[in-house]
Amino acid sequence: MKRFTCDELAEQLTAYLEDALDQPSRDGIRAHLACCEGCGRYLEQFRATIKVLGDQPPEKLSAPVRDRLMSAFRDRRPR
Repeated sequence: MKRFTCDELAEQLTAYLEDALDQPSRDGIRAHLACCEGCGRYLEQFRATIKVLGDQPPEKLSAPVRDRLMSAFRDRRPR
């Protein structure tokens, strides 16, 4: 089982919540969460944020803003 530091857990938390980690990594995160109160709070805060903001509809850009943005991307492309 992989051992995680608090920083590593924070980096992998989204993948953990999306069930995108292999089983040894999931087990390592669970073990860390079981003994680290701070990371447990961080996980609960993360879940609360997802619950409040997770289902927001994508913002629609107005046509002029979209055109300016696309133009800016085209201008940045290496030639």
